[in-house]
Amino acid sequence: MSDTRRRVKVYTLNEDRQWDDRGTGHVSSTYVERLEGISLLVRAESDGSLLLESKISPNTAYQKQQDTLIVWSEAENYDLALSFQEKAGCDEIWEKICQVQGKDPSLEITQDPMDESEEERTEELPETSHLVELPPCELARLEEIADLVTSVLSSPIRREKLALALMSEGYIKRLLQLFRTCEDLDNREGLHHLYEIVRGVLFLNKAALFEVMFSDDCIMDVVGCLEYDPALVQPKRHREFLTKTAKFKEVIPITDSELRQKIHQTYRVQYIQDIILPTPSVFEENFLSTLTSFIFFNKVEIVSMLQEDERFLTEVFAQLTDEATEDSKRRELVNFFKEFCAFSQTLQPQNRDAFFKTLANLGILPALEIVMGMDDLQVRAAATDIFSYLVEFSPSMVREFVMQEPQQADDDVLLINVVIKQMICDSDPELGGAVQLMGLLRTLIDPENMLAPTNKTEKTEFLGFFYKYCMHVLTAPLLANTAEERKDMPEGSAKINPVCPGALRFMRRIIGLKDEYYNRYIIKGNLFEPVINALLDNGTRYNLLNSAIIELFEFIKVEDIKSLIAHIVDNFYKALESIEYVQTFKGLKGRYEQEKDRQSQRLSSHLNKLNCADRYRRDARSLEDDEEMWFNEDEDEEDGDPLVEKGRSEEDFPESYGKYMEAKKVKESEDKENLPKRTPSGSFKFTFSHSAGAANGTNGANSKAATSASATSPNGSSAKSAALPTTPLVKTGLVGLVDYPDDEEEEDEEEEQSPRKRPRLGS
Repeated sequence: MSDTRRRVKVYTLNEDRQWDDRGTGHVSSTYVERLEGISLLVRAESDGSLLLESKISPNTAYQKQQDTLIVWSEAENYDLALSFQEKAGCDEIWEKICQVQGKDPSLEITQDPMDESEEERTEELPETSHLVELPPCELARLEEIADLVTSVLSSPIRREKLALALMSEGYIKRLLQLFRTCEDLDNREGLHHLYEIVRGVLFLNKAALFEVMFSDDCIMDVVGCLEYDPALVQPKRHREFLTKTAKFKEVIPITDSELRQKIHQTYRVQYIQDIILPTPSVFEENFLSTLTSFIFFNKVEIVSMLQEDERFLTEVFAQLTDEATEDSKRRELVNFFKEFCAFSQTLQPQNRDAFFKTLANLGILPALEIVMGMDDLQVRAAATDIFSYLVEFSPSMVREFVMQEPQQADDDVLLINVVIKQMICDSDPELGGAVQLMGLLRTLIDPENMLAPTNKTEKTEFLGFFYKYCMHVLTAPLLANTAEERKDMPEGSAKINPVCPGALRFMRRIIGLKDEYYNRYIIKGNLFEPVINALLDNGTRYNLLNSAIIELFEFIKVEDIKSLIAHIVDNFYKALESIEYVQTFKGLKGRYEQEKDRQSQRLSSHLNKLNCADRYRRDARSLEDDEEMWFNEDEDEEDGDPLVEKGRSEEDFPESYGKYMEAKKVKESEDKENLPKRTPSGSFKFTFSHSAGAANGTNGANSKAATSASATSPNGSSAKSAALPTTPLVKTGLVGLVDYPDDEEEEDEEEEQSPRKRPRLGS
């Protein structure tokens, strides 16, 4: 047994009476100890996971439909179906089910669900009554046949027996022969009876009967019977519509006869369900569930057959995009794709993904770019519907195509710009097409649809592309209305463009996002200037425009949008400070000053921390060693750089000097109490204004700040004071090793404090 024979799709019926695809796998029948019986097992072909585990219950009604389907119910409102790839696999599993239940495999259904009272009545029936006895198929017995069919609808078991009788005796085809006879004789009574009979047979809800009734040689007679509703004075003309009005057009010749027959059948059965049959009552709504399933699986099969025929689809795309194709032919091709995409909506997500990927690979988007720009309204409308299917399926796929389009000299040829142009130029007074296109455009540019983890750059790339190539097309109507002042404005009136309130609302919405990306764009484009001009042009008028502008600035103040506040105050405050009937602009100025103070304090604090960290980065032992090293240098060497002569590089000098100065300051702090102080007798106190920060190239102000900060040790305690002799300071003159431009200022300060000036090296 090959794998393909047991390859199946598992379906479940949802609350909307639509089949949901649960996956594809391989089915087997085996004994499951946990379930205590033979069970159907389906394991996924992708990973081997268990898709279905269902015990074959002796009392469950299984139905075999269309040679490759097995349908059953496991609980109330829980229907299951297995769709086999091959008929042989379906037959094998069906035989196993019938074997477990002790049924004849030639039957299309094992049994119908029934309540206990009906089971008791069935047990009382004699064994010979396994089938309903049908009256002879004659004109004179049509009323009797109609009464019989109508009477069994309330009983599941009798419906089953009637269905078996109709199938076993070829009764359906003989009834349809009587229809042709009655119509030839214009026998209205017989035609009314046949309407009741055919309607009742459809309500038997049996796939095997549908196969006969919807075959090529029977379906039009079935439609004819349903034209003669006794409640109507005149019969409907459904056959005339199906054969003459609704003509089937092959845009590209379909060579597969089976595919062509399936398309015809599906259309006609859909017409029967949607148009001919009346809306079922609550009692009858479940009678046509099999008919719904019949149509559903037909559509799945049609889409699959077309999708697999690459020659057919390739030819369709070739003619669709060929400039030589006639307009009427192109209209038919677009309408075909519209119906094709509509059929695909019945597919489950996995199948629908494969379907649209096939269309994308064949070039559906470039083709739409061509046909959406045509003048034919019908073609454009159909192309828009197709485009909506694609956007709904995958906005990312459409965005990727748009960004990969070759950048032509004229941006109007881009697909999104074609969409925008049609949205703007919609001739429909109700703007139906424009609303649809607006929704599609919004889906494409919505950032929330661009957060897929597989492509984190999509948002940035696409929005950048859109602003560069498409935004000017979208805003063209607004710019056209605001490019020039209205000539019909009376002299002396305020020069306020009527589009201004609409543009103001748009700007308010953007600022309301509090997105710095937009804020930077507003600042870069100086977009507040026209807003402020509008406020000033409005003068003292207290109107909606005035209130809206004031509210805009109030929002910026309350939300403390710092970048916008700084931009407004720096550039426009002089024009706004005279407005005092509200405190909004003074409040903006206050926010601005507060932020400047905070930034200044943070900067000062940060610099102090850096200087402190630099000053205390070494331990005391290291400082003492450095100090001893420096004081042991040859004091008589006055020419050249002693550091260079010792083999140190010039680059090391600032750091080494900083080390010494740090040690010096610590020592100076420790000896502070014993330093010589100025006394009436003429003794002096030495001051040292250079710090490690100065040695490292900081300005004089920072050096002084660092010096004053060093009065306290890192742990917060005051340093001890000790005497420091004056001779080493005077003789070494280490302060003069680097000639800083601010040395003269510091020396002047020391001169004020001391009667004599500290000598410099080489002086």
